[in-house]
Amino acid sequence: MTETDPAPRYRGRFAPSPTGRLHFGSLVAALGSWLMARHHHGEWLVRVEDLDPPREVPGAAETQLATLAAFGMTSDLPVVWQSRRHDLYANALDTLLADGAAFECRCSRTDLAAVGGIHRACVARDPARPPAFRLRVADDSHVAFADGLQGRVEQAVDREVGDVVLRRADGFWAYQLAVVVDDADQGITDVVRGADLLDSTPRQILLQRALSLPTPRYLHLPLIVDGDGQKLSKSLAALPVDDDAPLPALRAAWRVLGQPEAVLADAVSAMGALAVAQRHFHPASLPKVTHVTFAAAHNKPVAGAV
Repeated sequence: MTETDPAPRYRGRFAPSPTGRLHFGSLVAALGSWLMARHHHGEWLVRVEDLDPPREVPGAAETQLATLAAFGMTSDLPVVWQSRRHDLYANALDTLLADGAAFECRCSRTDLAAVGGIHRACVARDPARPPAFRLRVADDSHVAFADGLQGRVEQAVDREVGDVVLRRADGFWAYQLAVVVDDADQGITDVVRGADLLDSTPRQILLQRALSLPTPRYLHLPLIVDGDGQKLSKSLAALPVDDDAPLPALRAAWRVLGQPEAVLADAVSAMGALAVAQRHFHPASLPKVTHVTFAAAHNKPVAGAV
């Protein structure tokens, strides 16, 4: 791009995994990414990350898309399904192998237990084990980037993560490779997602560099924790949202994002609430962490940003 070329139009995305119904934490990520795209007059895409069949629930993807529609959020372009994009991931892996940036590895988790699971050299005991493929992470691979909400993030990928799995020994594509390839292929300029994925970003940046792909801007939405300080999606409070009555959860998600409760008080429909939210959304009010409790009698989220 030359100095006179316009910057690419903002394009964000929401990428759920079909492991069950859409829960409140995922709704917050969807709403946050949707609001940021609308705030920047850009596009919002939906991508189904269905690359892990052992963890997927039949019909969950369709249910999640229906839930998003019930909350007034639909993709601006046709929904992309990762399970239909194997050739893209294979081509990326072939490129990395040809460049010497990736390698076969037959190490099991047991083999790597003595080093805390961090792969820095192959120590496989079973040469007949089906191979995984890893990104070769050089020594002193220190990645730093400026997150749009969380601030400066640094990670010594070689010491904290090790050589990154690109394709698992069971033949399934790893999340890190697929997300990097897809974001580039779809022209994603801005990744807005939950803070639970913050520590994945440095390894994705390394992979983007290895594939000569652009690095999007990142913004990691507030980590949502329950009253005990546990991440919401890992707690008993990670309840599915109600498609038939979306407003309570939509209002709670709005509060999680640090926005004033009164703005949506008079909304009578999800579409109406989104129209108002779009006009009154202030990214500068996003908090880094949000505490959420649930009213036991109704399983309704009550949010408080900090």
